[in-house]
Amino acid sequence: MFEIRFHGRGGQGTVLLAKMIADVVLRSGRGECMAIPEFGVERRGAPVLAYARVSDKPIHVRTRIYAPDAVAVLDTAFANNPALTAGLKKGGVIVLNTEEPPAALAARFPGFATRAVPAKRIALAHQLGSATSPVVNTAMCGAICAIFDLADQAALEAAIREAVPVKHDENAAAAREAFLLCSRKEKAHAAA
Repeated sequence: MFEIRFHGRGGQGTVLLAKMIADVVLRSGRGECMAIPEFGVERRGAPVLAYARVSDKPIHVRTRIYAPDAVAVLDTAFANNPALTAGLKKGGVIVLNTEEPPAALAARFPGFATRAVPAKRIALAHQLGSATSPVVNTAMCGAICAIFDLADQAALEAAIREAVPVKHDENAAAAREAFLLCSRKEKAHAAA
């Protein structure tokens, strides 16, 4: 079973991202998937957690994920929070919405593999959200699907178009751009 935890802020689409991952996996036929939201104060800008489990067998566990294989970070403000790596398995993957160089990321997170995704830049290029509050979830969805080989591009775009309430073409394009970008790059970087 592959488990991923998502860290974001209210308004970034963190919970929808987990749901989209589940839908993409199911559409692609690559296994079973379950999305689990976790809410706190439920306001714009408040920290939000969500989880997704992917398995080739039926999933019976319905709890939050305590020891994820990967962590996805939608807001770079969380990158310095020790809770980010809490429970992350040794050698686990951290996927960050940042343009920080891979070597710098690897040095910041020793013992873990890292991947940088320019999700903010991609979201702004496709006019998703505002300059102060870009909506990065579809770009992160595309990146995560490529990095972990969860789905093909067709399943990704179909799930995005169905999940987002507005700007279907723009969201699909952002997901596609991140998917292609992360498909071309080498896999996650680990500190030596």
